[in-house]
Amino acid sequence: MKEHLLQFLSYNDWANKETLKAILQLPEPSDAIYLFSHLVYAQDKWYNRITPGKPDEQCPQFGPSFPLDTLEAEWKRSVGNWLQLVERSSEDELNKDLIFFRSTDKKKMAVPIKDLVFQLCCHSVHHRAQLNKMISAQGLKVPLTDYIYTKLREVEAE
Repeated sequence: MKEHLLQFLSYNDWANKETLKAILQLPEPSDAIYLFSHLVYAQDKWYNRITPGKPDEQCPQFGPSFPLDTLEAEWKRSVGNWLQLVERSSEDELNKDLIFFRSTDKKKMAVPIKDLVFQLCCHSVHHRAQLNKMISAQGLKVPLTDYIYTKLREVEAE
C-alpha cells in the first residue's frame, strides 16, 4: 500500500504542476488561483491534524489566494510534506486511524491515514476537472493529466 500511495502522490504532484503551468498562462487567473490555493490549504489542514503544529481552527480549508508567483512553491512544500510523511511511515502506521474533531460540528472522527492520503489525491482530481473547465473557457488547451498517460508504454508488435 505504501508504494501505491507514494506513486499516486507523485502522479498527483506531476498532474497539479501541469495544471499550474496552464493557470500561469490564463488571461484571468484569479478564480483558478483561488481554487489551486484551496488544494494547498486542504492538504495543509489534514497534515496539521496528523502532525499538530497549531490549533485546527487556525488551518482553513479555504484561505486567501496565494500570490501567483508563490503558488508553485506552496504546492511543492505541501505535497512534499505528504510524500515525506508516507515515505517515513510504516504500513502499520499508514493503517492507523487519525482521530480528529470535525470542524463543522465538533464530533470526534476517525479515518485511516492511508485513506486520507488517497482522498487528498482524489480531491485534486476533482478540482483539476474544475480548473480544466476554467482553462478551456479562457481559450487555452487543457493539459493531459489522466493517470493512465503516466503508465502507457509502447510495446513491440508481434
